[in-house]
Amino acid sequence: MRTVRKNYRRDDLLNMNLLKINFYEAFRSLWSSKQRSLLALIGIVIGIGSVIAMVSIGTIVQQESIRQFKDMGVDIITIRKGFSEGGSPSEFNIEILMKLPLEKKHIIEVAPYVISGTEYYRGRAKTNLEQMGVTRSFFSINKLQIREGRIILELDQNRYCCVIGSELADFLRQNGMSQILGGRIMSNDRAYTVIGILKQSAEGGLRPYGINRGMLVPLSTAVRSFQNSDINTIMARTEPNIPAGQIKTDIQDYFQKKARGTQVEITSAEELIERMKKQMQMFSLLLGAIGSIALIVGGIGVMNVMLISVTERKSEIGLRRALGAQQGDIQSQFLIESVILCLVGGIIGIILGIGIAFLFAFLSKWQFVMSYSSIVLGFGVSTLVGVFCGFYPARTAARLDPIKALRS
Repeated sequence: MRTVRKNYRRDDLLNMNLLKINFYEAFRSLWSSKQRSLLALIGIVIGIGSVIAMVSIGTIVQQESIRQFKDMGVDIITIRKGFSEGGSPSEFNIEILMKLPLEKKHIIEVAPYVISGTEYYRGRAKTNLEQMGVTRSFFSINKLQIREGRIILELDQNRYCCVIGSELADFLRQNGMSQILGGRIMSNDRAYTVIGILKQSAEGGLRPYGINRGMLVPLSTAVRSFQNSDINTIMARTEPNIPAGQIKTDIQDYFQKKARGTQVEITSAEELIERMKKQMQMFSLLLGAIGSIALIVGGIGVMNVMLISVTERKSEIGLRRALGAQQGDIQSQFLIESVILCLVGGIIGIILGIGIAFLFAFLSKWQFVMSYSSIVLGFGVSTLVGVFCGFYPARTAARLDPIKALRS
């Protein structure tokens, strides 16, 4: 019994020594042909790096989009006009819209608004201007903060006053308007007095785009003055923890009773978040697939390098076989070389991919999110590529005839 145990231990030690020798020989071989190894390494680095970068960027974009929704709150819904029973677009009545919170207890406040884009000139300078007709509730629902001055109030209805975004304020200041608050902006042949300047706010989610470079005027003034003055969209804040289906039914019933024939389309923040998650998952898969093409090319490069290595080392293989090395020993050595090459390339590629994703987040001024799953994926894929692309060359080396190999 003791003899059997000793034999097992001796075999284990022998296998460990052979494994160490194979690793040593693998590193020695790769180092002796540095230029060729480097060329194969570049393909794996680009492949793994592109996959990691694209998957990580997709995760960053998804997290930023979700954050924008949650900043406003998941209790926000949008109501858009659909088509009436006759097929023509439905019309919103301001009085009916503003009475919605009074009739439906689940609706806390509503903010109908209109948007009309135009070009704004100050001297020779030009910028795109988003003109918005809003009510007081528009500021609270969108969580807009004032940097200077005040927001639009009920007493401002029908007045030619405005609150401007931070980017528009910077544009005016850069083009000679020293006193912005209290100054006047010409638009649609009307002079609007600036009563407030907004702080910079994140755009996206349910918040309308263009607020930072926008001019917000009272809704009643916009309906009279804007070329496109139709109210297409309403934002509303609902009570928390109320099922979206119940809110939709209440709102649709309200418009059917108060404005017969008016059709509305209602979208909740939760629905948009779920829809966006699915889209971003597909987007990440697409980016990963594109990056995988580079990885396949890199894997083919590794296979070619290993095949060349087998051809150049035929005499070494023949000598080892003549000295008693088995086919498995030869195969494991070349397989280890391939895996080491791919793992080193994978580690460098992971660092490169994370660096690119971090740079993207930094330039976008978004929060960097480390995708640990992509790191695990990078190591796993590197190992698989090494085994898959190294198997055929290793198998070829193991099956070489020792006598023919020595003659070569």
